[in-house]
Amino acid sequence: MAVRSWPGPRVAGPRVAARDDGSGIDDGSAIIEFIFLAVVVMVPLIYLVLAAFEVQRNVFAVKQAAREAGRAVVTAQTFAEGAARADYAADLALQDQGLAPGSARTLSYSPAGAPCPAAGGVDRLEPGTDFAVCVTRPIPIPGVPGFLPVSRTTVTGRYVVHVDQFRPPG
Repeated sequence: MAVRSWPGPRVAGPRVAARDDGSGIDDGSAIIEFIFLAVVVMVPLIYLVLAAFEVQRNVFAVKQAAREAGRAVVTAQTFAEGAARADYAADLALQDQGLAPGSARTLSYSPAGAPCPAAGGVDRLEPGTDFAVCVTRPIPIPGVPGFLPVSRTTVTGRYVVHVDQFRPPG
């Protein structure tokens, strides 16, 4: 099948002139509107993403610090030695996430079923017992002034450890 062209003359449609009807809309204003809306939408979105990442980094750091502190306590010969090792292990875990060592965190020990931190904490490594190691740290949310209630949010990492049943009491 052959393609045929129309034998008649081609007639061009009316030319569209630039808008100059006094409405204030000129050619090229769409790019300005796009940039303005992109800034208005993207800046808060980027802030929310960065704030969420900061909170998540702190949550992961205290969970890792509690886990490492619990392992350090349980593998020590005495509770006093384990507490010193746990303090150092918690600092290393916080440093691993880019947080300052000893940065306003508390390390506490509580019975396995009690909330963190609980009164009457653990001070001995009794064979066959369980206890919880808790690391609590305030979350600094970027760009939030200190007088707002949300700036005083804390996060707690809790790890339950089991003292080996066949170890000597310490």
